[in-house]
Amino acid sequence: MAGIPQQLAGAIECERAASAITEWSPMGVPGLLQTADYTRAILEQVDLPGHELDARTMARAGRDEVLLRREPASFEALISEAVVHEPIGSARIMSAQITHLTEMARQPNITIRVIPLQVGWHPGWAGPFVVYDFANVPAVVHFEHYSSGAFVPDQHDVGEYRKALVKMRDFALSSSDSVDYFTKARKKWETADE
Repeated sequence: MAGIPQQLAGAIECERAASAITEWSPMGVPGLLQTADYTRAILEQVDLPGHELDARTMARAGRDEVLLRREPASFEALISEAVVHEPIGSARIMSAQITHLTEMARQPNITIRVIPLQVGWHPGWAGPFVVYDFANVPAVVHFEHYSSGAFVPDQHDVGEYRKALVKMRDFALSSSDSVDYFTKARKKWETADE
């Protein structure tokens, strides 16, 4: 894919093939749930040439198709409370992003849960990760970092990350409480935009 880094292309291919995706995102909205404006606001900070910025924004904007198609992947996102408070772009962009999270959380195949700050240590402190489950091949874990990432197919590692997710879910708000939290956070951004 022209202008798309290999790691992003690999993640997009995993998303397309996955039957289930579980993501822990401690500092930003998961890529599958980002609005185009939120994505662009992030990418503008990377100092990319204009054509590459446009290509990456378009590639990322179309990723949610795997969640909205006729036979969608199931998606569980665990996100830190910090995600809705850290300003990415303008207050308008944040308000629209949080509205989008609320709308996506209403989809039957999508679960979004907030892990509050100040719950103490949990396995998510080790960093963000995604577990991709596939119908006919073993699952993989993906780690994405600033300029690189790794896909780990080792089933022992996949199992360890599944155990981490179980522990992290114990700290997370319920889906409905998370949506209520988004509603309150959105009001903060709407007020900031006035």
